[in-house]
Amino acid sequence: MRLLLIEDDAMLAEAVRTALHQAGYVVDWVRGAEAGRTALRTVGYASLLLDLGLPDGDGMTLIAELRDRHQDLPILVLSARDRITDRVRALDLGADDYLVKPFDLDELTARLRVAARRQGGRSTPGIDLGTLHIDPVGHRVLLQGTEVTLSGREFGVLLTLAENRGRVQSRERLEQALYGWGEELDSNAVEVYVHRLRRKLGSGLIETVRGTGYVIR
Repeated sequence: MRLLLIEDDAMLAEAVRTALHQAGYVVDWVRGAEAGRTALRTVGYASLLLDLGLPDGDGMTLIAELRDRHQDLPILVLSARDRITDRVRALDLGADDYLVKPFDLDELTARLRVAARRQGGRSTPGIDLGTLHIDPVGHRVLLQGTEVTLSGREFGVLLTLAENRGRVQSRERLEQALYGWGEELDSNAVEVYVHRLRRKLGSGLIETVRGTGYVIR
């Protein structure tokens, strides 16, 4: 799952990136609002982590812009502003959650998982697809009760398709979910991961929509 972090504090940004990478996320980081706007126009992110006090503008303005354009990606505010009025305003503008600095990194990852559940219309942490159970928290997959070992990127492809089941995901969308800026990408990487998932989980799980992408029905 690929996230965008807009944060001007380099030390905090690196700590957040490291923690989220260990939790299985891909994180792109920019320092300001304008760089964030550019990134959001070019990449399909799963969530936005947003500081409010940015060097080239206020994060509140960016929240309002995104919601005015009907962009529905989850927005989690990370801010030193601890006044109730700031929290209420951010939430009323369209933010999904608000964490006051300093915050616990485990809590941050938990809130991201909650945002993903809401986005996917789920109330429970796990995803069940027939005899297949996916545990996004523990990064575990059980097939008929038996654990199946997946690589990080195999799990990423599976989770992206499962969270968007019924909606076709293009190869480009899956690539964006798996690879951050500067990471080397093989031209047939997604096809390789899908092939491996079919071999491990069954050939009928992931459907190829010719010329479009992949889908779990």
